[in-house]
Amino acid sequence: MSMQHALFDTVGPRARRRVAVVTVISLVAIAGLLGLAYYQFYASGQLAPSKWRELLQPATMRYLARALGNTGLAALGAAAIGLPLGLLLAVGRLSHRAWFRWPATAVIEAFRAVPVLLIIYIFMFALPQYGINPDVYWKLVIPIGLCAAATLAEVFRAGVLALPRGQGEAAAAVGMTGPQAFRLVIFPQALRVVVPALVAQAVIVVKDTAFGYVVSYSELMQSGRVLVANTGDLIQTYLVITVIYVIVNIIISRLAQRLDSVLARKRAGGGRRFTALIPGRSAIQ
Repeated sequence: MSMQHALFDTVGPRARRRVAVVTVISLVAIAGLLGLAYYQFYASGQLAPSKWRELLQPATMRYLARALGNTGLAALGAAAIGLPLGLLLAVGRLSHRAWFRWPATAVIEAFRAVPVLLIIYIFMFALPQYGINPDVYWKLVIPIGLCAAATLAEVFRAGVLALPRGQGEAAAAVGMTGPQAFRLVIFPQALRVVVPALVAQAVIVVKDTAFGYVVSYSELMQSGRVLVANTGDLIQTYLVITVIYVIVNIIISRLAQRLDSVLARKRAGGGRRFTALIPGRSAIQ
């Protein structure tokens, strides 16, 4: 049976009816708001073809494509910093050694408490005074990666703590050391548990790249500001950018669902192979 990710218990028949009613009411309200927005845009002439002509020009589309590529590069760079650093901080906070646990805890709490924008300002204005002046790309990516690492550390730690203690004890019983048990037994299962939280953090990282305007990095939002300044088509430009962000986040969610399915199959296959090694037990339960 595949593991289900839920934030609350399965609802009963009456609760399901209430959820269905609320869902229908919400969809009707959303449809009404969208219809009202469409009417207002239409009445003000914002949907006129002349207002969208500039956005459909090949040069404009290439410009937005480059901006999307820059957004992707910034998000990947922040993820490349946040994932390994977050795992290291999680291991440190879970460690029994105080010299490792307390510094990791201090770093996690500090970067969770401080806004990303403030860290960007530090890299933008404070550090250059001390001779630390990285490229514009790193002034954006490093702060996002550091703040993401602090959040991911807590995500990984929560996943590890959610596992039964018997997992580590069983690994120790067959002769595994602590690091081996974490790498081969505990962390793979914890990763399976925290996939939804990792997806949420990936979406946040993509959205945090919108702070690129602070350092004049040409991601989607900064490029949109430049485009609006040149064309004056504010509503059209930001509607297009909104749609791009929505599509990117949907793609991330679909990839996460795919990863979740792959991990579930590997977990099930590993369980069958393990069962097949036990005398008198069938490999298929």
